[in-house]
Amino acid sequence: MPLEAEPVRLAGGPILIGSANAVRTCTKAAELIAAGSHPLDAVVTGINIVEDDPSDHSVGYGGLPNEDGVVQLDSCVMDGPTHRAGAVAALERVKNPSSVALLVARRTDHALLVGEGALRFARAHGFQEQELLTDEARKIWLDWKETHSDKDDWLHPEADKESSRWRREEGKNWTTGTITCMALTEGGHMAGCTSTSGLSYKLSGRVGDSPIIGAGLYVDNEFGACGSTGRGEANIQNCSSFLVVELMSRGMSPKEACLEVLKRVAKHTEKRLRNKKGEPDYGLTFYALRKDGQFGGAAMRGETKMAVYDGKECTTVGLEGLYKD
Repeated sequence: MPLEAEPVRLAGGPILIGSANAVRTCTKAAELIAAGSHPLDAVVTGINIVEDDPSDHSVGYGGLPNEDGVVQLDSCVMDGPTHRAGAVAALERVKNPSSVALLVARRTDHALLVGEGALRFARAHGFQEQELLTDEARKIWLDWKETHSDKDDWLHPEADKESSRWRREEGKNWTTGTITCMALTEGGHMAGCTSTSGLSYKLSGRVGDSPIIGAGLYVDNEFGACGSTGRGEANIQNCSSFLVVELMSRGMSPKEACLEVLKRVAKHTEKRLRNKKGEPDYGLTFYALRKDGQFGGAAMRGETKMAVYDGKECTTVGLEGLYKD
């Protein structure tokens, strides 16, 4: 589908938007909202579909692990009318962090639980523990371990075919993906959720923007919502999702707000993260939904996609990049 300008709200029905991998999520959430479900429950149930899918290596079960081979998951939820939020970070052995985050919002006086504490909370609510590192994800992780450096003792099976240590092309099987989804009902109720397995091969305990309210997700029922995928550190440093919503509250369209925040993030980017042109050399995408039903987004680099439910079906639309690849 070609790049679109600022789509406007269609008459009737909920609107759902999300990252490119959220087509099934938006479709399911729309069905549940139409059947009377609370929009936050609907969005989380939709997110569960991708968390349960081992073929998506950036979310939930089958997500790529940290450098030690351990899958650590992050997620947050936010409800527009109540402004309540819940999140978990570095959660292990539970494949649906979004569902745990929802319970943090509803069944605790806290906004964020991490690590072992988050796991104990999940156990208390009956979540089943399981190994999240699938055989396929393990193979990808071992491939990384055996090829990312020639200064350690890990050997790839192909290493004996050359006189020197064997290394794969830089960047192969490196994941920074995430899933995010936001809803707006006919009655004006907004809700959102973001979930991820985080940066692949990260340092143990690393937490990105996905469980941080105001960074990876922000929902304000008076003005709008924004979710994000990509380099989490950049979002944390700039409170990006909050800022997108704040700019929409001042009259900017979703696309305009996303581009403005990307410019600010680019301005603050460290030299080591810039390419030869001086541009940020990493991926970062914002997806925004305004209270009046306008939606849009933008990416730091190149063109990307956004999932949109239009009242009948969920498809993807193109988003422009601040910089061209």
